[in-house]
Amino acid sequence: MQYPEPISKLIDSFMKLPGIGPKTAVRLAFFVLSMKEDVVLDFAKALVNAKRNLTYCKICGHITDQDPCYICEDKRRDQSVICVVQDPKDVIAMEKMKEYQGLYHVLHGAISPMDGIGPEDIKISELLKRLQDDQVVEVILATNPNIEGEATAMYISRLLKPTGIKLSRIAHGLPVGGDLEYADEVTLSKALEGRREM
Repeated sequence: MQYPEPISKLIDSFMKLPGIGPKTAVRLAFFVLSMKEDVVLDFAKALVNAKRNLTYCKICGHITDQDPCYICEDKRRDQSVICVVQDPKDVIAMEKMKEYQGLYHVLHGAISPMDGIGPEDIKISELLKRLQDDQVVEVILATNPNIEGEATAMYISRLLKPTGIKLSRIAHGLPVGGDLEYADEVTLSKALEGRREM
């Protein structure tokens, strides 16, 4: 079926988004056509506004509308601890729990030789520069518990061991409410490794 050019372009635009296939793109395009014009204009303005007005913090790499970001600017936060995460979404997830009061460093990816991503392609050198300040006493490695995240954590830990800075890794294992029978071997292994005395 040949769609009119404006719809085809809209469908193609939706298909550029992650996780959106042809059927979903068609459904979204036709949904947009059924929306009121002022709602569509607000949506379009929100897209343009986000693209134009957001940047990455020059200190930690988190997404922000001010530079440095509100986390780096907050002098009440513990300046001696840096939590290293892969993406800005991870900072938001950590902040939602309201437990961690230190600083962050966003790597913007993970080491993945299969995808041609090496240590020089993510923000490891920027992390090392931040750690030259004697104020930091602990680095928490909070990369994802997958092959790429583990490789990245191992690489960073090898770089930081000689510095004497305390290194820790977030715990991995079974989620609260999860069932053992549905957990894969790696998750069970990490859960057993990270067991603690009761």
